[in-house]
Amino acid sequence: MKYLIICLTLLGSTLSYSQDPKADAILDKVSAKIKELKTFYVEFSAIIKNSTNGTNSNLSGKGWVKGDKYCATYGETTLISNGLKTWSIVKEEKTVYETDASSNDEESINPKKLMTIWETGFKSKYDKEEVLNGEKVHVIYLYPKNPKKANYHTIIIYISKDDNELKKAIMKSNDGTVSTFTMTKLTPNPTIEDSKFVFDKSKYPGYTVVKD
Repeated sequence: MKYLIICLTLLGSTLSYSQDPKADAILDKVSAKIKELKTFYVEFSAIIKNSTNGTNSNLSGKGWVKGDKYCATYGETTLISNGLKTWSIVKEEKTVYETDASSNDEESINPKKLMTIWETGFKSKYDKEEVLNGEKVHVIYLYPKNPKKANYHTIIIYISKDDNELKKAIMKSNDGTVSTFTMTKLTPNPTIEDSKFVFDKSKYPGYTVVKD
């Protein structure tokens, strides 16, 4: 579970806008579509494999976003942010890590970042158009601008040709781990109560709260 958090953290904080004009135009449309939403709900599946160390995990995730607020679940981990504070709730450790949202912004697993993963630190190249699960998609490769500081040497993203949405991302890390994220549902502008983004310690009896 910690590895999944690291994957998503680095994914959200180390990617960037494309240098390929064709890829750039496509990714701009996707970013604009997500940023126009007042709220959204997303579901995805994650497969993480590494033949060297024997890693083979299958997880599912959900995310609710409302402006700067979000709530997300990834396997046994839950993250809640009210825009001021962020709480990372790790069930297997019975621990809650509390940080300032501003200082933790680059390290948080924000579902909005997951849906616009190309916005910081990578260059890209348009590869081809293909069919994914019966739907035409653009295949775009992302490469680190500074390979020596990057944890991933290649990220492949699949963007729907018809609705300009991220459908799949394959991250290939330098240690041989391949992480595949598939978006299974995106609901635009659902009604989400603000209570969704409030951490209630009474719901986690026996958990230790660690404040940064």
